[in-house]
Amino acid sequence: MNCLGDPVVTAAQMRQIEDRVIAAGMPVAALMEKVANLITARIVALGTPPGVAVLAGPGHNGGDALVVARELWQRGYRVQVCCPLPSLKPLTASHAAYLRHLEVPWVERVEELGSHEVLVDGLFGFGLERSPTGLAAEQIAAVNQGGAQVISIDLPSGLHTDTGEVLGTAVRADHTLCLGLWKAGLLQECSLDWAGQVELVGFHLPPKDLQAVLGTTPAIQTITPGGVRDLLCQARPRTAHKYQLGHLLLICGSQRYPGAALLAGMAAQTTGVGMLSVAVPASISTLITSHLPGALVVPCPETDSGALTWPASLEAQVQEGKFTAIACGPGLTREPRPLVEAICRVGVPLVLDADALNIVAELGPARCLGARQAPTVLTPHRGEFARLFPHLSLNSPWEAVRAAARLTRAVVLLKGARTVIADPEGNLGINPESTAALARGGTGDVLTGLVGGLAAQGGDNWLTLVAAAVWWHSQAGLRAAAQRTERGVDPQTLGEFLLPVLRDLTRAHPQGAGAAGPDTGSPLGRRCRGT
Repeated sequence: MNCLGDPVVTAAQMRQIEDRVIAAGMPVAALMEKVANLITARIVALGTPPGVAVLAGPGHNGGDALVVARELWQRGYRVQVCCPLPSLKPLTASHAAYLRHLEVPWVERVEELGSHEVLVDGLFGFGLERSPTGLAAEQIAAVNQGGAQVISIDLPSGLHTDTGEVLGTAVRADHTLCLGLWKAGLLQECSLDWAGQVELVGFHLPPKDLQAVLGTTPAIQTITPGGVRDLLCQARPRTAHKYQLGHLLLICGSQRYPGAALLAGMAAQTTGVGMLSVAVPASISTLITSHLPGALVVPCPETDSGALTWPASLEAQVQEGKFTAIACGPGLTREPRPLVEAICRVGVPLVLDADALNIVAELGPARCLGARQAPTVLTPHRGEFARLFPHLSLNSPWEAVRAAARLTRAVVLLKGARTVIADPEGNLGINPESTAALARGGTGDVLTGLVGGLAAQGGDNWLTLVAAAVWWHSQAGLRAAAQRTERGVDPQTLGEFLLPVLRDLTRAHPQGAGAAGPDTGSPLGRRCRGT
């Protein structure tokens, strides 16, 4: 099952998996000990200071928290336990009794806790479906009003497991340790301000039980670094030549937005595509050539306002199959409608972004994309998505992106803090890591170049190919932000961090410096071999 990447589950699916494991003979107490010890190890690894309060609820999430309290106490931490709700489950009650036997300080209200730097939130776990009320709501409010750093077990108490929405009130965590499998709610944008830094703490659930509930290939998966490594770091044949490594035609830029062409072209070159042609208005072609000397810059006719028009000579080259992929849109302006219409008719893999998407929205997605047979990738942000698909509500973004992919028969990439990718078969890929450093004009042009460059090099699975580009892009942003702060990452700087990310992937890959070996996975866990 490890070849499938990291599945994303609903509360009902997680409950089914746990029920199967327990029915097969795994003692609940042993499972709790295993999980709680993993949580403890992670809390210690985070550099948690010595004063720790533990908020425990009546259920098994509270039991996990009490085992954590015991383990931290035995490691010498100054631990206080708060258990405000009555009627503990039997196993949780047993752990509570043992903590009292150890004489761990114990209170019944958050307000009674003494000085502590960190609070571990184990009030409620996954599956909460109604708003906390009464004493529970009061205790959540008291946590949020305190000054301690909060580490939530599995989910912040009060957050809906599937939607990520706040059920009236919720703990605002600084760090969330998601247990076993990714819970869908933690990967929704609405949960970002409540879950803080989120990470997965796996505990080796049996593959047969995962497959029984989720199927051979889970419909929703996160992008995994190992899968990206397998896709991006395959060694190339020693006899390879440039025409075997893809030829991307990038159609972008205008007098008004020449930088978009530079950013997209730079990123495309970073992917290692064998040939890059950049079609731009003639008035900016010299500028593009000076910054992208390795590209074949195609000066094109332009309108009086400096927008690109589609020359017959270039269209003939497209029809002859000179290019293995086309990426169109960054900096184009909305003027070149005939060009975008023509591009959508060609039988070549196509990536559409920015103004190309806005033109498709004006002309109608069905008209532009309905007859396409070659693979298509759409990369809208929320505004562009709303223009393309005004009838699809982004209140449920995963379902909206799935519906858009089915309608257009395209891979649809919805950019955001939790980027979502869907293919026409309904499979979803979610990027679990990103940074606000990417919320700047021009970073989308960099992503278009990455997607286009990888698309030109080919692959069996377009969802995984796009996922690799998304992960690469976000990791460059995270690395740049770590060195320059979130405010200090302009799109050109972002591009400079692409190669360091790829270099480190290659160093960690056993095939990165030698002969080609077996294909072992993809960013979403399914097999995908590039050319």
